[in-house]
Amino acid sequence: MSISYSRRLQITSKESILFSNLSISSILSRETLMERLLTTEEVAELLRIDPVTVRRLVTRGELIAYRIAGEYRFTPAGVMDFVENQRVVVSMGPGPNHPYARFTERARKVLSLASEEAYRYNHDGVGTEHVLLAIMSEWEGVGARVLNRLEVQPSEVRKQIETLHPVGKQPAGDSQLVMTQQGKASIELAVQEARSLGHHYIGTEHLLLGLLREEESLASQVLLKSGVTLEKARELVKQVLAEDQTTSKPGSEKRGES
Repeated sequence: MSISYSRRLQITSKESILFSNLSISSILSRETLMERLLTTEEVAELLRIDPVTVRRLVTRGELIAYRIAGEYRFTPAGVMDFVENQRVVVSMGPGPNHPYARFTERARKVLSLASEEAYRYNHDGVGTEHVLLAIMSEWEGVGARVLNRLEVQPSEVRKQIETLHPVGKQPAGDSQLVMTQQGKASIELAVQEARSLGHHYIGTEHLLLGLLREEESLASQVLLKSGVTLEKARELVKQVLAEDQTTSKPGSEKRGES
């Protein structure tokens, strides 16, 4: 059975921002995005998750999909609605003396993404595993670049985390999730790492080091299994930052590039 569409999909200005970062050649090579629906793989690329997770979201009713010829298809508007529903506002403290006030823009984004990861898996708190997934998804940050140099595969890490901490049976609800005790401890250790390195800001690299220092955490276990030790990560952090220093203006990390 063939299905024809007489109405073009309309993309709002918010959606254009989301899709402006799209790097899927199969989409960019089309005449226009508005004339077609998105595949599961394309949505996975947009949301920076794997296709299996996309299908789970559809099954749980969190992401609207159309089944055509046995395959899921998605509208840009539906994907944007899902993204808006996942939006989590992370409180960064009341004033400049609060620890979060020294977090870079990328580090703050990682904490917000970590909350989204926890919601996505129906978990009742934001743990170190969610922070790790968020660090890897913020791929231009120093933390993700360090993991990339250590040849850590995001898909493999996600698979290990899903095995150790499976999807919850009940949605987390609409209330804002809080950090777990280990999550809070890793943040405190990240601040300590920044201080020991002589940095006046906290970036994604410090969040990564904080995860590794919280040795009993799920994130630390997964990283160690992937061959990442605190010593290796710390040395690579210094190396990457030194390289960045030669190609960027002083203080660039404070503008959220770390």
